[in-house]
Amino acid sequence: MTIGTPQVRCGDALQRAGQWFLQSGIQEPEGGVARYHFIAEKRNARVSTEITGYAVSALLELHERTAGEAYLAAARRAGGFLCAAWDAAADTMPFECGDGDNAPQFSYFFDNGIIVRGLLRLWRATGEHGYRQTAERCAESMRRDFVNQRDIHPILVLPSRQPLGRDARWSRSSGCYQLKSALAWREIAEITGDGELARAFDRTLELALLDHGSFLDAAEDDHARMDRLHAYCYFLEASLALPEHGGVRQALESGIARAAAELRRIRPEFERSDVNAQLLRVRLWAHDLGLVTLDETAAAEEARQAASYQMASEDPRTDGGFNFGSRRGMLSNFANPVSTAFCLQALAMWEEYRSGGLKTPWHRLI
Repeated sequence: MTIGTPQVRCGDALQRAGQWFLQSGIQEPEGGVARYHFIAEKRNARVSTEITGYAVSALLELHERTAGEAYLAAARRAGGFLCAAWDAAADTMPFECGDGDNAPQFSYFFDNGIIVRGLLRLWRATGEHGYRQTAERCAESMRRDFVNQRDIHPILVLPSRQPLGRDARWSRSSGCYQLKSALAWREIAEITGDGELARAFDRTLELALLDHGSFLDAAEDDHARMDRLHAYCYFLEASLALPEHGGVRQALESGIARAAAELRRIRPEFERSDVNAQLLRVRLWAHDLGLVTLDETAAAEEARQAASYQMASEDPRTDGGFNFGSRRGMLSNFANPVSTAFCLQALAMWEEYRSGGLKTPWHRLI
């Protein structure tokens, strides 16, 4: 399969992406969501707590945009799965479920933040206290176990909660991308008035502003650089939380320009669909906040690229979902729930903008 550049028709794209979440089997019967679907093998990867957290937010986004009750029901199942996945003995949230009795267990700082924000959104939608309770426990675990005097540990080994050794991979190192998950602290602090969590977010922002300029340069090749672009966009997304901060406007101006240039340079060899969607969302929100004037030509191109990754098939396991990306124009073997979530939100926002003005506030960031 090769990719094309279709015209963006958000209503149809949104409906098909929503049906993929509901009917593809990417969400298991107990509520957990698989990391991705192997297209050629016609099977799912393991269920992931992080991806389930993303799915909660995506399903609620679909519910809010369509009023479809099936999306809310699916979000509830995912939220119930996450509450049940909480490891009371280790007092933390595990990385994946179903690894086997002898496999090492981990907890990721980044994953925890995504889970907290998904559960808080579900709590707001339903009023059910159990979702908020698990979110607060998870946020406290992030502050208690991952923060050190220098930075934030990316991964802990369970049940000891000792930090795992780091390496060059962005997900196994500390960096500016962690700011997106630190939004969990800010959201909890806004609800509870917890000054300690608010200060933890502020410190993470300061660290991220110091780190972001060199983050992409740690990549050893262009493949790793595209992956780091994905993570770098996490930083850009989260920096929107404090538009009044003196360093945020400059970081967004330089960051958007750099990310856009790198995306287009590397694209012929390797492209991730989610990077287009992430960058488009940042552009639209930064423009709406009066921080960075929108480059409409670049935004339109990113919308077309994101839309081009939505798959059409007679197989419900892939139809309507978004592909992870492409190498030299050939689609990957992965139908990806996070790519689908980011792309559906970005395309809906782009249609809003083109139809008279952005209506999605930045705090609804998936």
